[in-house]
Amino acid sequence: MRYYSDLASIKRIRIIASKLVESFFSGNYRSVFRGPGIEFDEFRSYMYGDDVRLIDWNVTSRTGFPYVKVFREERELSLFFLLDLSASMIYGSGERSKIEVAGLTFAILTLSAAINNDKFGALFFTDRIEKWVPMSKGKKHALSLIDDIFWVEPQGRGSDLKMAVKSASQLLKKRSICVIISDFKTDNYWHELSILSKKHDVIAVKVWDDNDISFPTVGLIRLQDPERGEEMYAYGLSEEFRNSYRRFWMAKHRKWKRNCFVRGVNILEINTSMDVGAELFKFFRRRKRA
Repeated sequence: MRYYSDLASIKRIRIIASKLVESFFSGNYRSVFRGPGIEFDEFRSYMYGDDVRLIDWNVTSRTGFPYVKVFREERELSLFFLLDLSASMIYGSGERSKIEVAGLTFAILTLSAAINNDKFGALFFTDRIEKWVPMSKGKKHALSLIDDIFWVEPQGRGSDLKMAVKSASQLLKKRSICVIISDFKTDNYWHELSILSKKHDVIAVKVWDDNDISFPTVGLIRLQDPERGEEMYAYGLSEEFRNSYRRFWMAKHRKWKRNCFVRGVNILEINTSMDVGAELFKFFRRRKRA
């Protein structure tokens, strides 16, 4: 099941993402996605004014002269993306589907990383690992990843975020910025997310559609779960049903946000009707102020 067979659509996303990155994302990217910290560089002889806490006593004892550790800021960033290709991502009640919005978000971030000469990789998942792309650099790598979103043919239909997050924890040896792009219509992944967020800077990009929260005012219609294939009927003209539907999904959403917050996971929510560039720009600005 491919999400796109139209080359023009893929090309359009490439062009839009490239223009957005060129206009204002590349300049903000570095200040928003900070490096992982400092790393050891070398030893050198102690000089007057050096912090005595930096003296390395093992080297000092071997040489008979005081030596200090010198550190440098680790500038290079590593971004790793977990991208949900499950069947629920095909949906969109308006002009764009969730996967289109996810694809454009992904394209902007990967191209920004390429321009800043950072490493980035990705894991595409459904109820299984569909594809894993190791870390690399460059615009060619970014464009290849963008194509993968729409040309990979998922073998699964469901969404196993627990497995994807656990796999990322095992794959990522170096501290990274881990971006999860999904509609998060799955459960039982919070323990694995806690482990991932303790070592990495995790950003959850939730792509959602109006109908994920509000049931449309329509007559009796047949609904089908795109991931499980289960069917049921619903009567959208019933105000009681619409209110119950909204309360249920709003409660799940509030719980999701609360669970992300306590784990230190940054949240970006993008609706299928929103301007992706504008929402990312606002997110960048919030991160910059934090």
